[in-house]
Amino acid sequence: MDLFRNEYATAISWFTAHGFKIAGIILGAFLIYKFGDAFIEKIIRKAIVPRKFVTKEEEKKREDTLIQVLSTALNILIVVLALLMILSEIGINTTPLIASAGIVGIAVGFGGQYLIKDFISGTFIILENQYRVGDVVCLGTTCGLVEDMNLRITVLRDLDGIVHHVPNGEIKISSNYSKDHANVNLNIGIAYDTSLEKVIQIINKVGNDLSEDKDWKEKIRKPPQFLRVDDFADSAVIVKILGETAPLKQWEVAGELRKRIKIAFDKEHIEIPFPQRVVHMKNIG
Repeated sequence: MDLFRNEYATAISWFTAHGFKIAGIILGAFLIYKFGDAFIEKIIRKAIVPRKFVTKEEEKKREDTLIQVLSTALNILIVVLALLMILSEIGINTTPLIASAGIVGIAVGFGGQYLIKDFISGTFIILENQYRVGDVVCLGTTCGLVEDMNLRITVLRDLDGIVHHVPNGEIKISSNYSKDHANVNLNIGIAYDTSLEKVIQIINKVGNDLSEDKDWKEKIRKPPQFLRVDDFADSAVIVKILGETAPLKQWEVAGELRKRIKIAFDKEHIEIPFPQRVVHMKNIG
């Protein structure tokens, strides 16, 4: 009975001395975790100065990416520091732990040279504003919408819905399809006996009409227009059409442009030829 009382008294004494401190650490970490994201968002929204020729949507993408990356880093830091403080309060000496499992030790023990490479690459990607969450990019041969990114990895989702996790340190080339503006770049074949001047007039009219349409004008920066004769193919003269759109709108604008050009060509009886081959039959007899 005396032993139980002694153990109970010891537990009460320990909880009085350390329990409230541990509870305070947990509560403090929770509050910082809870309000830290809002604080970071407020700072970033005020700190980022809008650049000339960049839309509000573009600036918001950049701000959202910075907020997401900094919030993730802050949350990791909170968890690590809170854990170390709790271990110290329990009675575990964290000094040797920190010394033996420092950044260098972790890097060597867990192949962290790759992790450090990812973090350095991720830092430059964000500082140079190469791409943001919401952009469509190709990272090497992997393409898709940037759904998430941090200092270590970039997460892409392609048109098939497949999610790709790309370590930042493995990225050699990043191609951004939605930075500042995008282009409609079409090649269309016409029959050799078609009047080129007539085709140019139709293409330019269709492009201008599309850019003035109330449902499309906000998506188009420069009307799609005839640019040049691009090639003399086997069965067609290839003409190039070029226009400028808002970011991420190039595919839907190009689709609508193709539809309208096909309708206009049909009305004017202009042929879009398919590959043909002429076969000469030799008469033997």
